[in-house]
Amino acid sequence: MGRLAWVVMCMAMAVGPVLAAPRDTLTVDAINQAAFPGAAKTRKGMADPLLVKAQVLLDRARFSPGVVDGHNGENFQHALKAFGDARGVGHEGKHEGKLDDALWTALAATSSDPVVTEYTITPDDLKGPFVEDIPKRLEDQAQLERLSYRSPAEMLAERFHMDQELLAALNPRKPLDQPGTVILVANVLANRDEHAGRVARIEIEKSRHVLRALGEDSSLIAVYPASVGSDEKPAPSGSHTVRAIARNPTYTYNPEFGFKGVTAKERFVIKPGPNNPVGTTWIDLSAETYGIHGTPNPDKVGKAHSQGCVRLTNWDVEALAGMVRKGTTVTFME
Repeated sequence: MGRLAWVVMCMAMAVGPVLAAPRDTLTVDAINQAAFPGAAKTRKGMADPLLVKAQVLLDRARFSPGVVDGHNGENFQHALKAFGDARGVGHEGKHEGKLDDALWTALAATSSDPVVTEYTITPDDLKGPFVEDIPKRLEDQAQLERLSYRSPAEMLAERFHMDQELLAALNPRKPLDQPGTVILVANVLANRDEHAGRVARIEIEKSRHVLRALGEDSSLIAVYPASVGSDEKPAPSGSHTVRAIARNPTYTYNPEFGFKGVTAKERFVIKPGPNNPVGTTWIDLSAETYGIHGTPNPDKVGKAHSQGCVRLTNWDVEALAGMVRKGTTVTFME
């Protein structure tokens, strides 16, 4: 090996792990200055600056698009429709889930703060603990001391409600394992009241995979995408109530569930962590063994069935848990 090649290799090793990024990356100005209908052109498969901005604005307004990824997926469309219906804009108050002038004007008016901002990685961010890998089998997960994040990238993406691909596109060649690194993130927490109101009633639409949180006066407080039930364990029907709220919960597997791929004949417990099967928060329901909970796979919320319960992103269920109380009504709508 030549000296130059050896030096280049050593320099690459010294930098530490970085996020790979597409060739033509997004820019902070392209996102913060995006306006309908003039979105910047992007390569096929890349995040659209306009959609990133719209998703962050929806997230701040509590019409959650799920993971902020800059793509026109079903969760984004459902959030747009819910926002349009709530604001009375669109097609006679029944919006189709597509951006238009009226909907964009209403959405842009919700906040003037930048939708992408800088964040400096701190030593505390890197303390972890992190785990090298999360086994797929639940029995193997039960052997871990904690279901922690697998990397700083996963932790940072979840903190700012993003998918890791968007985090990579915004921060090409930046090391996420070094304190002091300045990165671009979705500014989802700006101008956001974490205690927007007490939720008096929750409605869960099974077929549309949507959870609505309503106030005492039936006003709409928040809308979240949700995975609801499965063929093995369908979600319940009718009305139930919140019995308790557990943060940083363990997960207990009961052999009576009979989940595919699980061969254990006795109960076992999986320890807490963001990659626990029920995520970071469990809202226990009066329907036995059912609850509203988080997930280790936020990108699959609203797109895949849960194991019978109601699955939200970790950040959405944490926000919801702060607004409900014991006795809050939860209605499953067919």
